Amino acid sequence: MTSLFRFGILALTWLVTSTHTVAEPTPPASEHTNRLAHEKSPYLLQHAHNPVDWYPWGEDAFAKARRENKPIFLSVGYSTCHWCHVMAHESFESEEVAAVMNREFVNIKVDREERPDVDRVYMTFVQATTGGGGWPMSVWLTPDLKPFVGGTYFPPEDRYGQPGFKKVLERIAAAWKDNHDKIVEQGGKIVAALRESQSVAAVRGKIDPAILDAAYEQIARSYDPKEGGFGSAPKFPRPVTLNFLTRFYARNPNSESGKQALEMALFTLRKMAAGGMHDHLGGGFHRYSVDRYWHVPHFEKMLYDQAQLATAYVDAFQITQDRQFESVARDILDYVPRDMTSKEGGFFSAEDADSLSEHGKPEHGEGAFYVWTKKEIDAALGDAAEIFDFHYGVQSHGNAPEGSDLQDEFRGKNILIERHTIAETAKQFKKSEDEVRQSLERSRDKLSAIRTKRPRPHLDDKIIAAWNGLMISAYARAAQVLDEPRYLEIATRAAKFLRANLYDEKSKLLFRNYRDGRSAVEGFADDYAFVVQGLLDLYEASFDVEWLKFATQLQETQDRLFLDAKNGGYFTTSGKDASVLLRMKDDNDSAEPAASSVAALNLLRLAQIRGEREMEDRARKTIDAFGPTLSHFASAMPQMLVALDFSLSKPRQIVIAGKKDVPSTKALVTEVRRHFLPKAVLLLADGAEGQEYLGERNEAIRGMSMLNGKSAAYVCENFTCKTPVTESNQLADLLNF
Repeated sequence: MTSLFRFGILALTWLVTSTHTVAEPTPPASEHTNRLAHEKSPYLLQHAHNPVDWYPWGEDAFAKARRENKPIFLSVGYSTCHWCHVMAHESFESEEVAAVMNREFVNIKVDREERPDVDRVYMTFVQATTGGGGWPMSVWLTPDLKPFVGGTYFPPEDRYGQPGFKKVLERIAAAWKDNHDKIVEQGGKIVAALRESQSVAAVRGKIDPAILDAAYEQIARSYDPKEGGFGSAPKFPRPVTLNFLTRFYARNPNSESGKQALEMALFTLRKMAAGGMHDHLGGGFHRYSVDRYWHVPHFEKMLYDQAQLATAYVDAFQITQDRQFESVARDILDYVPRDMTSKEGGFFSAEDADSLSEHGKPEHGEGAFYVWTKKEIDAALGDAAEIFDFHYGVQSHGNAPEGSDLQDEFRGKNILIERHTIAETAKQFKKSEDEVRQSLERSRDKLSAIRTKRPRPHLDDKIIAAWNGLMISAYARAAQVLDEPRYLEIATRAAKFLRANLYDEKSKLLFRNYRDGRSAVEGFADDYAFVVQGLLDLYEASFDVEWLKFATQLQETQDRLFLDAKNGGYFTTSGKDASVLLRMKDDNDSAEPAASSVAALNLLRLAQIRGEREMEDRARKTIDAFGPTLSHFASAMPQMLVALDFSLSKPRQIVIAGKKDVPSTKALVTEVRRHFLPKAVLLLADGAEGQEYLGERNEAIRGMSMLNGKSAAYVCENFTCKTPVTESNQLADLLNF
């Protein structure tokens, strides 16, 4: 991709070195309405009254660009993105800037959460040509949608080492007129280079099991032993890494590397829970920490983070039985139904980082809803403030670490962080730990009541299939491990919402998102993969075979639409939409796992449940498809390594034969759920419809039954089973073997 790098660097250098000055943007006009007013996406609606003549992604915009031979300006973001808000206020609300945009370009707005397919193509270009990426993403395209210049946030005037946005617009407009043919030619070369990069990535490679050890070593080298997490600032939770570490531990719990892997995961979870990235009053976690201490967060709350972190804390509790991990998991799982769930049961996407400082005032800022002055806390808590301030690090001048408040938004403000433990606080004030806990709980309740009266951050109330799948998994896992029926009810309700509102029974298609009705955007590979995972977890939590049937249907559709039958793995898109220039495969497990990583494990689980060798073969081929990536940088895909580990082991089926609700069945199921068994599937042979369905392709399960009137547990490897047992202690011995 040498030519791609060269062109992008030259183009951006040319923009930066221009000396043209730019005027300050004028205040936004109040009487504008553009085409985005007809959209459902909260992000697009946020820009519906810009003076910019925005189009949504679609043929109307493309046709105008071709007809008028104008380049396209593509702006991609999402509704809870802080810097998207900043650029919108500085530039897109400016009449002066809008005049240039409307005169010289066809302007398109895309919600990256609604159209991740469009975002992926052009983010790949931006990352390749600039060495970085992020949102808002700004890309200029030829009328046939080929990119030729890209970047992220542009300030209104030269600052941060970046050119002013109006300057960028004028220089690109001039270049389009003066060098039109060259730019069109270069755009074609760029797309060809991107396609070539994808074809190179498609080469399969057999995976050496030693890659698991290589990934562990890479992760261990980046581990921060003082503060937890991996790397330095900014620090992201990246739950996929924690998933790998707990499974690496489970491979060989008595090895030094296994013990160290577990300790890295547990210490990181403890430090995150104590940090300011954790909302100590309202529950849940913010997106990431700008410093290495998990103290000053980027304050948006994303559903996919809540889902994956809740699961990680549930895993940690199941391994250790440490109630701290259970408490944090419940903290997340109680926040989501209160603040991020629709009345019908679907889960909303996100809460914004920004909010108004006070009702009725225009001032707003990042984290305004969450931060406190010492004066506010002391006035609210009275005599209890001293304990609270000590425990949560509250200071009169504010507590943001030096260098973490780049925009000077937190001067004099406090972001709550557990600066001292309960034991340390109790010792400081010569009280018992129980007295301190009760005091802190009362104080948190008082501050929470005050905070609810503040202007809340914007809620992005889109319901995205993929992220709902992750959240269903979290509730289903928690229902099992924490023995919490309420969580099972929440998971079941969400799954019913998805099936009723985002699934078309006739076509067997899943749709991407819902807001005031189902969107027209068909689901992507991650929607299918994450929902299938959620349904498999929901089956193991409920033993309702309908969820297993639904998961199997969705897996079949995913294979039909997205599977690369030749090379293995799953394309992110179906290829139906010709406006999306590339069919790509995600090869990085980052904030969200790659669709292929989750799909590979789904297939392996389904193969064990259904006894279908074809699914197992498809899973192994999917894993092998990412051999080059894993060989080059193993820790890039920790969730794929979870699937690899599953495939290299002898997965177990644990079948409980008995009626679901009888005490003897419940006792055996409870015993299974006490153990961390990431390479086992749990099935119920109920002597009825569930067992009949499981037995359609698994002859062994047909004959499993109760023993002497008591429920029985069969522990099997590839349905070669040990002698069944009826007592919990006998089952524990088999599971610990």
